[in-house]
Amino acid sequence: MTTAVAAPFRFFALQVARTRRLGPSLLRVTFTGPELAEFHSLGRDQSLSLFLPQPGQSEPVVPLELGDDWWHGWRELPDDVRAVMRSYTLRAARRDPDEIDIDFALHGTEPGAPVPAGPASRWAAGAAAGDRVLLLGPAVADNRAIRFRPPEDTDLIVLWGDETAVPAATAVLESLPASARVHAWLEVPHSGDVQDVRTEADARITWLVRHEGAPSAVDALRAAELPPHARPYVWLAGEAGQVRELRRHFVGERDTDRRRVTFVGYWRRGLTEEQLRVSTT
Repeated sequence: MTTAVAAPFRFFALQVARTRRLGPSLLRVTFTGPELAEFHSLGRDQSLSLFLPQPGQSEPVVPLELGDDWWHGWRELPDDVRAVMRSYTLRAARRDPDEIDIDFALHGTEPGAPVPAGPASRWAAGAAAGDRVLLLGPAVADNRAIRFRPPEDTDLIVLWGDETAVPAATAVLESLPASARVHAWLEVPHSGDVQDVRTEADARITWLVRHEGAPSAVDALRAAELPPHARPYVWLAGEAGQVRELRRHFVGERDTDRRRVTFVGYWRRGLTEEQLRVSTT
């Protein structure tokens, strides 16, 4: 059962096709389902809302029968019944068969982790073929949930993302033409999380591995020499505090036009997604 939600977005009933470990901290889950025939996206940093079942449930509980009022009905459900909602970005979409990939950053699932895993990490770590989810995503390829939009006169693209933004950043890199010039910094916890990125762009990609003593994102980018007299477009995504500092660096220290800086806080240290959603409303 599906329902239109603030077109061009709608719900898609999906199931897990397979999973693949990309590294100690990253897991790719491939979803499929006949409704994906109506899923359309230009890719890049397409934002999605994923609804996961509570422990013991066979599928997520979202009151789709309420139509466009589903949100209020979902919020009124008991905490242990209401589907877990988490925001992700599309890693890839394919046809024949219709499939999409979503990469999960697994926090707290390792033995002895200082902070326990959240519900999405726990779900992903145990995901198996046939597991059912709901996805709120685009039915129109060019939609407002795509944030990566460089101005036409851009001659340098600057990217930074932590492990939660690596899926979007690598999707962006793969989409760029050979004429694009890119400097990218991608931050991950472990060296095993570093990925081979295939891009036609003239791209300089630096991986910052936290557990091997890499400098902070702000220190790394502050020390970077960028081409002079460029017309840059800057895309920053990941932990909200670091995103804020990096935006301040580019706008305040490098005098980058703030209209040429896209910044997205995917998460905030010390807050769950529910708490972050409340703090920004």
